[in-house]
Amino acid sequence: VLCYFQLCAEDHAWWWRAFLNSGAAGLYLLAYSGIYYCTQLEISGFVPLLLYVGYMALASLLFFLITGTVGFLACWWFVWTIFGSVKVD
Repeated sequence: VLCYFQLCAEDHAWWWRAFLNSGAAGLYLLAYSGIYYCTQLEISGFVPLLLYVGYMALASLLFFLITGTVGFLACWWFVWTIFGSVKVD
């Protein structure tokens, strides 16, 4: 839907926004892991904290890249389908 709105606004640089819009779920995961750490976990010490933050940052980055790639490919397929159905006489 966001890709369609960008195309309607004649924003032809849709590919980065398609990647960032769907990749934003990785930022949500990182923020939620911080909230979860503050409210639910009872980790004491610097090394366990460093491990938790490091692994969650890595997981969030991978999730950002995966969801961004899926969102870009879905938007690319949508644009390819829409412009493929336009007939030029």
